[in-house]
Amino acid sequence: MKIAIEPIRDEHLADAVRRAGSEVVALDAADTLVWIGGPDGFPELTDTIGWVALATAGIEKFVAADVIDDRRLWTNASGFYAAGVAEHALALLLAGLRQINTAVLDHWAKERIDPAVRTLRGSTVAIIGAGGIGVELTPLLVACGARVIAVNRSGREVPGAEVTLPSSRIDEVWEQTDHVVLAAPDTPQTRHLINDDTLSRLHPHTWIVNIARGPLIDQAALHRALTDGVIAGAALDVTDPEPPSLDDPLWSLPNVIITPHVANPASGLTREMAPFLAENIRRFEAGEELLAAVTPGVGY
Repeated sequence: MKIAIEPIRDEHLADAVRRAGSEVVALDAADTLVWIGGPDGFPELTDTIGWVALATAGIEKFVAADVIDDRRLWTNASGFYAAGVAEHALALLLAGLRQINTAVLDHWAKERIDPAVRTLRGSTVAIIGAGGIGVELTPLLVACGARVIAVNRSGREVPGAEVTLPSSRIDEVWEQTDHVVLAAPDTPQTRHLINDDTLSRLHPHTWIVNIARGPLIDQAALHRALTDGVIAGAALDVTDPEPPSLDDPLWSLPNVIITPHVANPASGLTREMAPFLAENIRRFEAGEELLAAVTPGVGY
């Protein structure tokens, strides 16, 4: 295969291409494009390009820009970064439950921190959008003594989860869970999935962790829930917009943890992607189904 890596040549991905027995070439000589940029500047493609590999898991911006067509195969990076993102999700949840954030801000405020500390042991955690991240996160939560409810589009069983439900049954989840981890794509169906109604059905001890996309949460509703004690806290690696404005009221809340979209750090993205690209090259040449194939019209 002749593979172009654009808009810049990345040596982690170039090495993966060469290890897979393919050749890195200029775009005008390629039959495959590995695109590691965003939708801005995406090139016009000829029909000689039979497969485009995108470097991000979330592709809603490519969909909105009408980049993705039905004339070729498209893959995203869904699942490629799952292990690291799952690790970050667990860290955020534990930081909130163990009041690490409060201790960092208020130091030895033992009288206030001590009674607020909670444990994962014996709790129920709902993973909403339990794909690759959910598969990686579930055993971590179970190892901490938690019970997992997994929710995904198809209801396909997630190993280790006590219950797996299709997204059509998500309304059954809120009252049953202690904590929520959002790992779903940003689609019209998931936009503001966390809103005044769903928040009201959670619990005063609930923490919400979002390592997916900011628009899954109605942040105004979240602020109300956090200030009124409807839920205990929120740990967000993604926000809407991103980054939040300096005067965003979430910054001032002591029960909010915000990390700067580093669950999958950009500095290590291509290194993490490289082995999956090599495997997909092998699959493409063997005529096998590709990992993380995009379904046209679905948005992921």
